[in-house]
Amino acid sequence: MTVVELPDEQAAALRAKASAAGLTLEAWLQKLAAEQERPPSQPPRHIADVICENMQHVPPEIMAAMRTDGASQHDHYIYGWPKKEV
Repeated sequence: MTVVELPDEQAAALRAKASAAGLTLEAWLQKLAAEQERPPSQPPRHIADVICENMQHVPPEIMAAMRTDGASQHDHYIYGWPKKEV
């Protein structure tokens, strides 16, 4: 068993939170620890997958008007710098 020492006011605040949840302090802390151990409901996704999924919802007329050299010329479009020769 691990003993954690807290100032009286912190211990009282934690007991109050546990009591508000209808639990003892020990049961409340165990519940919090168990919640932290649960794996996420969905596995992490790669950002490229999220972007591709969101881009499917962009109307075709907007996609047609988008720049095709945005990645290579981002400084031009963001900061107004001269375009680079590619």
